[in-house]
Amino acid sequence: MSILDLTLVKALERMQAGEFSAVEYVQAMLERHRETAHLNALVCLDEQSVLESAAQRDRQRRDNGNPELLGAPLLLKDNINTVSLPTTGCTPALKGNVPPADAPVAGLLLDAGAVTFGKSNMHELAFGVTNNNPAFGPARNPYNPDLIPGGSSGGTAVAIGAGILPAGLGSDTGGSTRLPAAFCGICGFRPTGGRYPAAGIIPISATRDTPGPMARAVEDLQLLDRVMAGDPSPVERVSLADVRLGVPRAYYYENLEPGVAGVIEAVLDLLAASCKSLVEVDLDGVADLNEKVSFPVVLYEAKRDMSQYLADFAPGIAIEDVLAQIASPDVKEAYNAVVSGAVSKAVYEEALHTHRPQLQALFSACFTDNGLDALVIPATPLTAPPIGHDSTIELNGSTHPTMATIIRSTDPSSNAGIPSLCVAAGLAPNGMPAGICLEGPAGSDRRLLAIGKALQDEIGFLPRPK
Repeated sequence: MSILDLTLVKALERMQAGEFSAVEYVQAMLERHRETAHLNALVCLDEQSVLESAAQRDRQRRDNGNPELLGAPLLLKDNINTVSLPTTGCTPALKGNVPPADAPVAGLLLDAGAVTFGKSNMHELAFGVTNNNPAFGPARNPYNPDLIPGGSSGGTAVAIGAGILPAGLGSDTGGSTRLPAAFCGICGFRPTGGRYPAAGIIPISATRDTPGPMARAVEDLQLLDRVMAGDPSPVERVSLADVRLGVPRAYYYENLEPGVAGVIEAVLDLLAASCKSLVEVDLDGVADLNEKVSFPVVLYEAKRDMSQYLADFAPGIAIEDVLAQIASPDVKEAYNAVVSGAVSKAVYEEALHTHRPQLQALFSACFTDNGLDALVIPATPLTAPPIGHDSTIELNGSTHPTMATIIRSTDPSSNAGIPSLCVAAGLAPNGMPAGICLEGPAGSDRRLLAIGKALQDEIGFLPRPK
């Protein structure tokens, strides 16, 4: 077995045991990156710097310094501030921008001994789900390079799915860690709102944005969650036999691509045989409430929050400069709505203070009234579509809007601020991955990850892309 096939947890154990060094680990990753360069997963990589950082971690180990992530190379999405590498949001106006400080969440990882491997490709300004970026080039799905990897954290998912490295960091506003995880056959986690520090990240919406870990293995998400949440207590372990799960058929399971439906139903059969109980539940009104929250919040907050980010971390760049140079037509269209004031303050206030609490109450009542540990939903209604379909996609013979269709399952939990975990569920008949999401009550992050680990143990890992 190659060291690149190890989970991050196992790799760290073996480095600590002296079986290989952080430098050797990074060298293997650099070679794998060269072999998969056509996938365009990374937009910034300083090979000499990452080797020097790994060597420093090896010296630290010899000096008996052993923080939790010592020697762990991690890929960071290119909207997360780093002082060692530029942070561009993959948009032209911010090319070469080096913030004055690391984002707090990046600082937590580095303080725990991690090595910044590089910065990953992303949908421009995180405002999309395809990662088809005209300025930096599209990131390509490791299972089929003609297809999208999902977004906006597509580059991180591609790198993990292609076996360049086991884990990294993305950000999630409406599904941006979980959608690319589903399309690339890995795991992605969105925590309860506020669990991780969100400062120092190029924003869309302060209400909805959060950093989130991505990895091939749930145990690696558990490790990163402990560091990012500042919670050193032992990892929770759960047996599926003690777990009660809910299946909300309406809305979430409608109009699925047949191949996705088959994969998801197979997982539900597995859960029905292995968990304490699997029950069908009702989330009546979730679609309507989500619609009243989702874009009203984003379109109102985006200009305010981007202006503040630039003032804090790129004071020489005005928001007008950023908007004028946006390269992606779909992002340009979205920001035109932002700057035109498409959402009034009254509509925004109602979305934030009336409809969002109602959405949160709907989820809370579903968990409480049905005695659920988590909900089980398809991560996406289809497998990865072709690159270039940024406005519309085909699903079951009909044309649908790309973003609204792809985020259909992940958006409500994002707006409610509850934790959501995508786990690779299997390969559809077309050979492409499908993902399944577990979503839990607010604050149940550790238990949700433990349930996800138990589910992954039942499903197993997907085969690596050829």
